[in-house]
Amino acid sequence: MREKITRMTPRLPPLNAVRAFAAAARHQSFTLAAAELFVTHGAISRQVKSLEEFLGVALFERRVRQVSLTPEGQRFFAEVAPALEQIGAAARALMDDAPARSVTINVRPSFAVRWVIPRLPDFVAQFPGIAPRVVTSTVSPDQASEHFDVAIRRGRSAGWPASIAVQPFLLDEALIVGTPALLANAPVDGPRDLAAHALLWSRSRPDDWEHWKRQVGAPRLRPASQLQFDHLHFVLQAAQGGLGFALAPVSLVAHDLAAGRLVCPLPALRLPLTRHYYGLAPDAAPEAQCFAQWLQSQLESSTGLG
Repeated sequence: MREKITRMTPRLPPLNAVRAFAAAARHQSFTLAAAELFVTHGAISRQVKSLEEFLGVALFERRVRQVSLTPEGQRFFAEVAPALEQIGAAARALMDDAPARSVTINVRPSFAVRWVIPRLPDFVAQFPGIAPRVVTSTVSPDQASEHFDVAIRRGRSAGWPASIAVQPFLLDEALIVGTPALLANAPVDGPRDLAAHALLWSRSRPDDWEHWKRQVGAPRLRPASQLQFDHLHFVLQAAQGGLGFALAPVSLVAHDLAAGRLVCPLPALRLPLTRHYYGLAPDAAPEAQCFAQWLQSQLESSTGLG
Protein backbone atom coordinates (compact mmCIF):
# COMPACT_ATOMS: atom_id res chain seq x y z
CA MET A 1 0.00 0.00 0.00
CA ARG A 2 1.37 3.31 -1.04
CA GLU A 3 1.83 5.64 1.92
CA LYS A 4 -0.20 8.84 1.73
CA ILE A 5 1.80 11.98 2.43
CA THR A 6 -0.02 15.05 3.72
CA ARG A 7 1.69 18.37 3.44
CA MET A 8 0.95 20.85 6.16
CA THR A 9 0.02 24.33 5.02
CA PRO A 10 2.41 26.82 6.61
CA ARG A 11 0.77 28.94 9.27
CA LEU A 12 0.52 32.48 7.95
CA PRO A 13 0.86 35.65 10.04
CA PRO A 14 -2.20 37.93 10.27
CA LEU A 15 -2.41 40.06 7.13
CA ASN A 16 -3.43 43.23 8.98
CA ALA A 17 -0.32 42.96 11.13
CA VAL A 18 1.88 42.42 8.05
CA ARG A 19 0.36 45.48 6.35
CA ALA A 20 0.96 47.57 9.47
CA PHE A 21 4.56 46.36 9.67
CA ALA A 22 5.20 47.07 5.97
CA ALA A 23 3.87 50.61 6.26
CA ALA A 24 5.92 51.26 9.41
CA ALA A 25 9.04 49.80 7.80
CA ARG A 26 8.59 51.86 4.64
CA HIS A 27 8.19 55.11 6.60
CA GLN A 28 10.49 54.19 9.51
CA SER A 29 7.71 55.68 11.61
CA PHE A 30 4.66 54.30 13.42
CA THR A 31 3.00 57.73 13.23
CA LEU A 32 3.33 58.02 9.45
CA ALA A 33 2.20 54.41 9.04
CA ALA A 34 -0.86 55.18 11.13
CA ALA A 35 -1.70 58.16 8.93
CA GLU A 36 -1.32 56.04 5.77
CA LEU A 37 -3.59 53.26 7.04
CA PHE A 38 -6.06 55.59 8.81
CA VAL A 39 -5.54 54.06 12.25
CA THR A 40 -3.87 55.32 15.41
CA HIS A 41 -0.22 55.15 16.41
CA GLY A 42 -1.24 52.72 19.15
CA ALA A 43 -2.98 50.44 16.66
CA ILE A 44 0.20 50.20 14.54
CA SER A 45 2.27 49.51 17.65
CA ARG A 46 -0.09 46.72 18.73
CA GLN A 47 -0.16 45.15 15.28
CA VAL A 48 3.64 45.17 15.01
CA LYS A 49 3.99 43.72 18.51
CA SER A 50 1.54 40.91 17.66
CA LEU A 51 3.56 40.14 14.53
CA GLU A 52 6.81 40.09 16.50
CA GLU A 53 5.22 37.68 18.99
CA PHE A 54 4.01 35.51 16.10
CA LEU A 55 7.47 35.41 14.50
CA GLY A 56 9.41 35.23 17.74
CA VAL A 57 11.83 38.00 16.76
CA ALA A 58 12.06 41.76 17.21
CA LEU A 59 11.40 43.61 13.96
CA PHE A 60 12.04 47.15 15.21
CA GLU A 61 14.38 48.85 17.61
CA ARG A 62 12.33 51.34 19.65
CA ARG A 63 13.91 54.62 20.66
CA VAL A 64 12.44 57.88 21.91
CA ARG A 65 10.23 59.19 19.05
CA GLN A 66 12.06 56.94 16.57
CA VAL A 67 11.98 53.35 15.34
CA SER A 68 14.36 51.50 13.05
CA LEU A 69 14.37 48.03 11.56
CA THR A 70 16.42 45.30 13.14
CA PRO A 71 18.40 43.03 10.77
CA GLU A 72 15.55 40.52 11.06
CA GLY A 73 13.07 43.28 10.29
CA GLN A 74 15.04 44.33 7.21
CA ARG A 75 15.08 40.76 5.93
CA PHE A 76 11.37 40.28 6.56
CA PHE A 77 10.46 43.60 4.91
CA ALA A 78 12.54 42.74 1.84
CA GLU A 79 10.39 39.61 1.39
CA VAL A 80 6.91 40.81 2.37
CA ALA A 81 6.90 44.19 0.57
CA PRO A 82 7.02 42.64 -2.93
CA ALA A 83 4.61 39.91 -1.78
CA LEU A 84 2.03 42.51 -0.75
CA GLU A 85 2.49 44.29 -4.07
CA GLN A 86 1.98 40.99 -5.88
CA ILE A 87 -1.21 40.25 -3.94
CA GLY A 88 -2.56 43.69 -4.76
CA ALA A 89 -1.65 43.35 -8.44
CA ALA A 90 -3.28 39.93 -8.65
CA ALA A 91 -6.48 41.25 -7.10
CA ARG A 92 -6.56 44.26 -9.44
CA ALA A 93 -5.96 42.06 -12.50
CA LEU A 94 -8.93 39.85 -11.62
CA MET A 95 -11.26 42.65 -10.62
CA ASP A 96 -10.53 45.11 -13.43
CA ASP A 97 -12.45 42.91 -15.87
CA ALA A 98 -15.27 42.11 -13.45
CA PRO A 99 -18.72 43.69 -13.87
CA ALA A 100 -19.24 46.98 -12.06
CA ARG A 101 -20.16 46.39 -8.41
CA SER A 102 -21.13 48.78 -5.63
CA VAL A 103 -22.23 48.90 -2.02
CA THR A 104 -24.47 51.63 -0.58
CA ILE A 105 -23.69 52.67 3.00
CA ASN A 106 -26.23 54.67 5.02
CA VAL A 107 -24.64 56.68 7.84
CA ARG A 108 -25.15 59.90 9.76
CA PRO A 109 -23.32 62.94 8.29
CA SER A 110 -20.73 63.37 11.05
CA PHE A 111 -19.79 59.69 11.07
CA ALA A 112 -19.51 59.74 7.28
CA VAL A 113 -17.23 62.80 7.23
CA ARG A 114 -15.08 61.92 10.23
CA TRP A 115 -14.91 58.11 10.21
CA VAL A 116 -16.11 56.39 7.03
CA ILE A 117 -14.79 58.62 4.25
CA PRO A 118 -11.22 59.00 5.60
CA ARG A 119 -10.97 55.20 5.74
CA LEU A 120 -12.53 54.43 2.35
CA PRO A 121 -9.18 54.44 0.51
CA ASP A 122 -8.31 51.34 2.54
CA PHE A 123 -11.57 49.63 1.53
CA VAL A 124 -11.02 50.50 -2.13
CA ALA A 125 -7.46 49.16 -1.92
CA GLN A 126 -8.67 45.88 -0.45
CA PHE A 127 -11.72 45.57 -2.75
CA PRO A 128 -10.82 47.50 -5.91
CA GLY A 129 -13.77 46.07 -7.84
CA ILE A 130 -16.38 47.47 -5.44
CA ALA A 131 -17.41 51.12 -5.54
CA PRO A 132 -18.59 52.41 -2.14
CA ARG A 133 -21.55 54.79 -2.26
CA VAL A 134 -22.04 56.80 0.93
CA VAL A 135 -25.55 58.10 1.65
CA THR A 136 -25.88 60.39 4.66
CA SER A 137 -29.10 60.66 6.62
CA THR A 138 -30.19 61.87 10.05
CA VAL A 139 -33.31 59.70 10.12
CA SER A 140 -33.36 56.14 11.46
CA PRO A 141 -32.74 53.23 9.07
CA ASP A 142 -36.41 52.18 9.13
CA GLN A 143 -37.33 55.66 7.83
CA ALA A 144 -34.73 55.73 5.05
CA SER A 145 -36.15 57.04 1.78
CA GLU A 146 -33.38 55.50 -0.30
CA HIS A 147 -32.27 51.87 -0.57
CA PHE A 148 -29.10 50.90 1.28
CA ASP A 149 -27.02 47.76 1.64
CA VAL A 150 -25.38 48.62 4.97
CA ALA A 151 -26.40 51.03 7.70
CA ILE A 152 -24.39 52.21 10.72
CA ARG A 153 -26.00 53.84 13.74
CA ARG A 154 -25.54 54.23 17.49
CA GLY A 155 -27.59 51.83 19.60
CA ARG A 156 -29.83 48.82 19.11
CA SER A 157 -32.88 51.08 19.48
CA ALA A 158 -31.88 53.42 16.64
CA GLY A 159 -34.95 52.56 14.56
CA TRP A 160 -33.67 49.40 12.92
CA PRO A 161 -36.14 47.55 10.65
CA ALA A 162 -37.24 44.23 12.15
CA SER A 163 -35.79 42.46 9.10
CA ILE A 164 -32.24 43.58 9.90
CA ALA A 165 -30.05 41.66 12.35
CA VAL A 166 -27.72 44.29 13.77
CA GLN A 167 -24.13 43.54 14.71
CA PRO A 168 -22.16 45.30 17.48
CA PHE A 169 -19.48 47.62 16.18
CA LEU A 170 -17.51 50.47 17.80
CA LEU A 171 -17.54 51.18 21.49
CA ASP A 172 -17.09 54.90 22.01
CA GLU A 173 -16.42 57.63 24.55
CA ALA A 174 -16.48 61.42 24.40
CA LEU A 175 -13.55 63.54 25.53
CA ILE A 176 -12.57 67.20 25.58
CA VAL A 177 -10.55 68.37 22.56
CA GLY A 178 -9.10 71.69 21.40
CA THR A 179 -6.09 73.03 19.54
CA PRO A 180 -2.62 73.05 21.11
CA ALA A 181 -2.51 76.84 20.69
CA LEU A 182 -5.77 77.28 22.58
CA LEU A 183 -4.48 75.15 25.43
CA ALA A 184 -1.17 77.03 25.51
CA ASN A 185 -2.95 80.36 25.88
CA ALA A 186 -5.17 79.21 28.77
CA PRO A 187 -4.20 75.82 30.25
CA VAL A 188 -6.91 73.39 31.34
CA ASP A 189 -5.79 71.32 34.33
CA GLY A 190 -9.28 70.55 35.61
CA PRO A 191 -12.95 70.90 34.60
CA ARG A 192 -13.34 74.33 36.16
CA ASP A 193 -10.58 75.76 33.98
CA LEU A 194 -12.99 75.41 31.05
CA ALA A 195 -14.80 78.45 32.43
CA ALA A 196 -12.18 80.57 30.67
CA HIS A 197 -13.03 79.09 27.28
CA ALA A 198 -15.83 78.85 24.75
CA LEU A 199 -17.57 75.47 24.61
CA LEU A 200 -18.74 74.12 21.25
CA TRP A 201 -21.79 71.90 20.84
CA SER A 202 -24.15 70.58 18.19
CA ARG A 203 -27.91 70.46 17.94
CA SER A 204 -27.63 66.75 17.12
CA ARG A 205 -26.05 66.06 20.55
CA PRO A 206 -27.35 68.88 22.79
CA ASP A 207 -27.02 67.15 26.17
CA ASP A 208 -23.46 65.81 26.10
CA TRP A 209 -21.89 68.76 27.92
CA GLU A 210 -24.46 68.65 30.74
CA HIS A 211 -23.99 64.89 31.15
CA TRP A 212 -20.20 65.33 31.20
CA LYS A 213 -20.34 68.17 33.75
CA ARG A 214 -22.50 66.11 36.11
CA GLN A 215 -20.26 63.08 35.71
CA VAL A 216 -17.07 64.99 36.57
CA GLY A 217 -18.66 66.82 39.49
CA ALA A 218 -18.88 70.28 37.92
CA PRO A 219 -22.61 70.68 37.20
CA ARG A 220 -22.54 74.46 37.70
CA LEU A 221 -19.64 75.11 35.33
CA ARG A 222 -20.38 78.15 33.17
CA PRO A 223 -18.11 78.74 30.17
CA ALA A 224 -17.00 82.12 28.90
CA SER A 225 -19.25 81.58 25.89
CA GLN A 226 -20.96 78.85 23.86
CA LEU A 227 -21.18 78.26 20.12
CA GLN A 228 -23.82 76.02 18.55
CA PHE A 229 -23.67 74.20 15.21
CA ASP A 230 -26.07 71.93 13.34
CA HIS A 231 -23.86 68.84 13.16
CA LEU A 232 -20.92 67.47 15.08
CA HIS A 233 -18.53 67.64 12.14
CA PHE A 234 -19.10 71.42 12.08
CA VAL A 235 -18.29 71.48 15.79
CA LEU A 236 -15.03 69.66 15.18
CA GLN A 237 -14.15 71.96 12.30
CA ALA A 238 -14.68 74.89 14.65
CA ALA A 239 -12.51 73.20 17.27
CA GLN A 240 -9.73 72.77 14.73
CA GLY A 241 -10.08 76.46 13.94
CA GLY A 242 -9.38 77.32 17.58
CA LEU A 243 -12.87 78.65 18.38
CA GLY A 244 -13.16 76.65 21.60
CA PHE A 245 -13.26 73.22 23.18
CA ALA A 246 -15.51 70.43 21.93
CA LEU A 247 -16.77 67.29 23.65
CA ALA A 248 -16.26 64.76 20.87
CA PRO A 249 -16.51 60.99 20.35
CA VAL A 250 -13.09 59.37 20.21
CA SER A 251 -14.16 57.57 17.03
CA LEU A 252 -14.44 60.91 15.23
CA VAL A 253 -11.25 62.58 16.48
CA ALA A 254 -8.74 59.72 16.68
CA HIS A 255 -6.94 60.87 13.51
CA ASP A 256 -6.81 64.48 14.65
CA LEU A 257 -5.39 63.45 18.02
CA ALA A 258 -2.81 61.18 16.39
CA ALA A 259 -1.76 63.96 14.00
CA GLY A 260 -1.60 66.57 16.76
CA ARG A 261 -4.23 68.82 15.19
CA LEU A 262 -6.27 68.44 18.38
CA VAL A 263 -5.22 67.63 21.93
CA CYS A 264 -7.13 66.34 24.95
CA PRO A 265 -6.32 68.25 28.17
CA LEU A 266 -8.34 65.93 30.45
CA PRO A 267 -7.90 62.42 29.02
CA ALA A 268 -9.15 60.65 32.16
CA LEU A 269 -12.50 62.49 32.19
CA ARG A 270 -14.49 60.67 29.52
CA LEU A 271 -18.20 60.33 28.89
CA PRO A 272 -19.34 56.81 27.87
CA LEU A 273 -21.43 56.83 24.69
CA THR A 274 -23.86 54.40 23.15
CA ARG A 275 -22.16 51.75 21.06
CA HIS A 276 -22.28 51.79 17.24
CA TYR A 277 -24.00 48.93 15.40
CA TYR A 278 -24.21 48.01 11.75
CA GLY A 279 -26.77 46.02 9.84
CA LEU A 280 -27.12 44.58 6.34
CA ALA A 281 -30.42 44.96 4.49
CA PRO A 282 -32.17 41.64 3.70
CA ASP A 283 -31.82 42.35 -0.02
CA ALA A 284 -28.30 43.72 0.28
CA ALA A 285 -25.93 43.19 -2.60
CA PRO A 286 -23.30 40.47 -2.09
CA GLU A 287 -20.73 43.24 -1.89
CA ALA A 288 -22.23 44.22 1.47
CA GLN A 289 -20.58 41.17 3.01
CA CYS A 290 -17.22 42.49 1.83
CA PHE A 291 -17.97 45.83 3.47
CA ALA A 292 -19.00 44.07 6.70
CA GLN A 293 -15.75 42.10 6.60
CA TRP A 294 -13.84 45.35 6.15
CA LEU A 295 -15.70 46.96 9.07
CA GLN A 296 -14.62 44.09 11.30
CA SER A 297 -11.01 44.53 10.18
CA GLN A 298 -11.22 48.22 11.08
CA LEU A 299 -12.59 47.27 14.48
CA GLU A 300 -9.65 44.94 15.11
CA SER A 301 -7.14 47.68 14.23
CA SER A 302 -8.92 50.48 16.07
CA THR A 303 -7.89 52.16 19.30
CA GLY A 304 -9.57 49.56 21.45
CA LEU A 305 -12.98 51.20 21.32
CA GLY A 306 -14.56 48.00 20.00
